[in-house]
Amino acid sequence: MKRMLGLIMSFALVIILVAPSANAKTTKSNDASKDKSKSIHVQIVLFDGFDLLDALAPYEVFAAAGMYSGEAITVELVSAEGKRSVPSGMNGPSLEAEAKLDPNRSGIILVPGAAGKPAGNSEDSVPNLLRQAKETSLTALMRQAFKNKEVTVATVCGGSLLLAMQGLLKDRYAVTNAIGMAALKAFGAIPIDARVVEDDPRLVSGGGVTSGLDVAFHLVERELGPRIANAVEKLFEYERRGTVWRAEGIEPIDFAAGQTASAKGQPATSPAK
Repeated sequence: MKRMLGLIMSFALVIILVAPSANAKTTKSNDASKDKSKSIHVQIVLFDGFDLLDALAPYEVFAAAGMYSGEAITVELVSAEGKRSVPSGMNGPSLEAEAKLDPNRSGIILVPGAAGKPAGNSEDSVPNLLRQAKETSLTALMRQAFKNKEVTVATVCGGSLLLAMQGLLKDRYAVTNAIGMAALKAFGAIPIDARVVEDDPRLVSGGGVTSGLDVAFHLVERELGPRIANAVEKLFEYERRGTVWRAEGIEPIDFAAGQTASAKGQPATSPAK
């Protein structure tokens, strides 16, 4: 009887010692699960003829930010059609889209531009590649994304042109590659000559190809704070370029417009007598 009592007491002691540890592990596991569910997810859209640097430069920034933040931000490559191999432009390599673009998922959706001949109607021209992408199911998915208040849409280079061609940037501030600024205006957007333009928190666009780095760094700092952004900057040995333009603050005087108006107001010079 005494022996049985001793075994029961020993078993009870083991439970008392182990239970807190088990509870701690469960709590830690639950916390990790909660943290992961709160992470910001980035979907980078691939389409036939996409520009590699437009997509991969932001991908690396977001992936490194996730590494430094304990996966507070995650990133994946997607396409409108789902998991598939997507060829890049200029006969470049293909990348594997991991999943289908989900416009109902909160986070960031980044749309790159196309790589090819900057003008013309040839099969490998940027305008033609963007038109082809516009005619896919990507258009309907991006319309849904714009309606989702939990999504920030970002673009790099010709990505803003692709959205403008779909009528999604009408009367909204945006930027694209310098070559395409006139076309951006023709499609109804308000072109702004800046490296990165934030129309509002839910629409951010970048200019030329390398601006993808600056778009991604801006979003990382905005969502995760300057310390994570700085850590990635140091890792990449890259310093961001330009001020992010927003329709805020004092509007600068347009001296060029003033000079033009003055010149038009000048009376014609009378011939010397």
